Amino acid sequence: MKSTEEIKQYFIDKVASAHDLAQLEQIRIEFLGKKGQVTEALSLISKVNPEERKAYGERINTLKNYIIEELEHIKIKLEAEFLEAKLLAEKIDITLPPRNYSVGKEHPITKVITELRSIFSKLGFDYAEGPDIENDWNNFTALNIPEHHPARQMHDTFYLKEDKLLLRTHTSPVQIRHMTNHKPPIKIISIGKVYRSDYDATHTPMFHQIEALYIDKNITMVHLKSYLEMFLKLFFEVENAPVRLRPNHFPFTEPSAEVDVKCDRSSKQEIKIGMGNDWLEILGCGMVNPKVLENVGLDPNEYQGFAFGAGVERLAMLKYNIPDLRTFFEGDIRWIKHYGF
Repeated sequence: MKSTEEIKQYFIDKVASAHDLAQLEQIRIEFLGKKGQVTEALSLISKVNPEERKAYGERINTLKNYIIEELEHIKIKLEAEFLEAKLLAEKIDITLPPRNYSVGKEHPITKVITELRSIFSKLGFDYAEGPDIENDWNNFTALNIPEHHPARQMHDTFYLKEDKLLLRTHTSPVQIRHMTNHKPPIKIISIGKVYRSDYDATHTPMFHQIEALYIDKNITMVHLKSYLEMFLKLFFEVENAPVRLRPNHFPFTEPSAEVDVKCDRSSKQEIKIGMGNDWLEILGCGMVNPKVLENVGLDPNEYQGFAFGAGVERLAMLKYNIPDLRTFFEGDIRWIKHYGF
């Protein structure tokens, strides 16, 4: 029978050779398992003289506790070494050069829409929205557009299979919806996609439009001209933006006018707004037709107002010198890198 000192020394020699957790587990079984040396030594206590049993049992328990503590200590050490070796093997070499990622740019249409909303917010206009798919009433009839008008024809308008549903041809239906559900004073702008069957350097089947509407008592053409000049001055960031109104005809306004802004066309590279001796047509406007007010339940003898609208892409083309409307929607990365923000 080995003494406790012999078992302890044998354990110390044995555990010194353990280099991984599997070897350590084998040592634990060899000393503390069911047939381990400490377990066998403890089972022999009945063969020890009664006078020595107590001291013998204490020595065995002390040895057992020592082995348990040493095994735990060595286990923690081996686990730490294993983790460190794993981290070293899996570490990322941060000295490698980074991948080159190109940063995107804001599209000119997004830029201009943000600018327009900011400008009209400062001028006291609320923002209103409506659906792209409209009915005949909101898109045509309520706006005093007669049945025989060319805008209603298939070659101008995208009709859906459903009866009298279509892709809106302007954002004016937003005004009809808003006037139907709100009482004056009404002071709104609407910006959104509109759809027309056309495609060339200055027209696309889908484009963006902004329209402004101001309905109240005693609104006149003087108010209209004043807001137009303030809007164009703020948008083109010029000190002055003189405008002239040329008589025209729109079914939904009476009187109606085309708006020209003073400009300088002397340079082939750009058109300078607000200076020079030339004039440039930029948008349409007018006083809301009394029939339109009646169609939305407003009394034209009590209320009147103005409306004007422009193409967002056209405004962007003039402000940022973009020559072709179609390029806005072609998805050319080179184009967005050049004209983006």
